[in-house]
Amino acid sequence: MYLCCGDSLFDMFTGPSADPHGVTIDGRVGGSPLNVALGLARMGNHSRFFTRISRDMFGRRIAAFMSDNGIDASLCVPTSENTTLAMIGLKADNSADYAFYTQGTADCSMVEADLPAKLDETVRVIHFGSYSTAIEPTASTLSALAAREGRDRFVSYDPNLRTMIEPDMDIWRATVKAFTGAASFVKASDEDVGQLGTTPETFAADATDAGADVVCVTLGNDGALAFSADGRETQVPGIRVDVADTVGAGDTFQAACLHWLGANGLAERGKARAADLDAMANFAVKAAAVTCTRRGADLPTLADIESFGR
Repeated sequence: MYLCCGDSLFDMFTGPSADPHGVTIDGRVGGSPLNVALGLARMGNHSRFFTRISRDMFGRRIAAFMSDNGIDASLCVPTSENTTLAMIGLKADNSADYAFYTQGTADCSMVEADLPAKLDETVRVIHFGSYSTAIEPTASTLSALAAREGRDRFVSYDPNLRTMIEPDMDIWRATVKAFTGAASFVKASDEDVGQLGTTPETFAADATDAGADVVCVTLGNDGALAFSADGRETQVPGIRVDVADTVGAGDTFQAACLHWLGANGLAERGKARAADLDAMANFAVKAAAVTCTRRGADLPTLADIESFGR
């Protein structure tokens, strides 16, 4: 079983309006760790999610979304706080342009009392990422869970920096250090790495020195780099597609890597370093390419990935 923790929100896609000063809005369920949970569920895994979920109109839709997509919400904590909203426009290249509304919202207000006292032994992999790992009090809550469980379970981490939510890079650097110290698998984008003031190679070396078995750095259209703690590394090419938008592409890559590791019996601390890096990264790039052809974080099923490009 996979457990994903943290961000759950509504992506509000903005578009032109008949009113020259207005916008139209198309709302979709999102949030980086929730997207990963969705991808894992659609790839045929038992996927569970942990966060605070609002009782507001958006939170009720998020709960229904999880139920409809086979995501186990049994650990989620109901709350009266509002749901986080992300307003999304598109840049000239169809990449996402974000503005977040997070002050006092449900997924940003988790406290250690919300943590499950004990996790089911069937939980093999725990995933953390994005703004929920940097915004207090949720950040400290999830960090405590990662530290507690990282000794015995396979922890996954994606910094997925959102500097428009938390602009202090010292906080992000401390967050990355804390979570990579517990993680067996780490994925970051080249944009994340650049914002941290480092290079993919140095980022990977720091993560493996901290205990990670495998590190991936995605390169947008140029594919991805993958590094193993045993010293191997590779770069796989990207796949050219007609891009609807890039929302959820990185989360798809993360989910696909975790699925691949689990399917190959490598989602255990120490075992992942033996992974076939090319096979894993190529599978994940292919999965992410499928998502890029769709609007929003509409992650693919295993059948979608396997049939893509035929």
